Amino acid sequence: MKKVSKLSLTLASIGVFMIGLAGVLQYKALEIEDNTVAYEKVTMNDFNAGRLENTSKAESEETPVEESNNNEEIEDVETVESEEVVIEEELQDVKTYEEVNTVPVDPIVYDGLTMRELAEKLNRSLNSTISGKGYLIASYSLQLGIDPYMATAIILHETGCNGTCSSLVRECNNVGGQKGGPSCGGGAYKAYATLDEGIMGYLDNLYRNYYSVGLTTVESIGPKYAASTTWASQVNNYIALIRSR
Repeated sequence: MKKVSKLSLTLASIGVFMIGLAGVLQYKALEIEDNTVAYEKVTMNDFNAGRLENTSKAESEETPVEESNNNEEIEDVETVESEEVVIEEELQDVKTYEEVNTVPVDPIVYDGLTMRELAEKLNRSLNSTISGKGYLIASYSLQLGIDPYMATAIILHETGCNGTCSSLVRECNNVGGQKGGPSCGGGAYKAYATLDEGIMGYLDNLYRNYYSVGLTTVESIGPKYAASTTWASQVNNYIALIRSR
């Protein structure tokens, strides 16, 4: 009788343990089901039959599908980023408002005038043989540091080119009344091969023999440049004429 009681107690204990184990397994199965993975209810028979292992294998086979989707999303993100880079490179080629609309402005060189405006102003007083030589007179005078109005006024006084230039200009390209060689027609006045050389030679003489030694006004230049006592006033009249045009 005692042996039967011990056997019954042992079987009962095993039964309780098995029931408890079954409950734990069922709870785990429900917990997995709550995490959006669909599993069938696990029983002790399923556990013994190996269905739990098959279910785990099925889960592991489904996982790569999710990873594959993630990889596709990553590839899409990389594509978008590369497109943005291309757009930025294209934008770099677009010019700014200043580059498109800014018009270069000529600098002021003398008396509130640009070089072009100054040359045009001088040309309005240059006729006959030296017509259109305003740019050469203006640019070379400023290069040497000479007043371009004064330089032009002396030319007009010495040559008469406010109207018709003298024969010294027409035949020997001498615009400043300079003396020296080579001789113009065997006389005392100098001859130049071209008109441009004559203009630049005159300005070189005005700088070297007058401006460089401090004679920079009409009044200081006059006594050395010409014997006439009215030379300075006549040159000043031409300066006023040039300014007014």
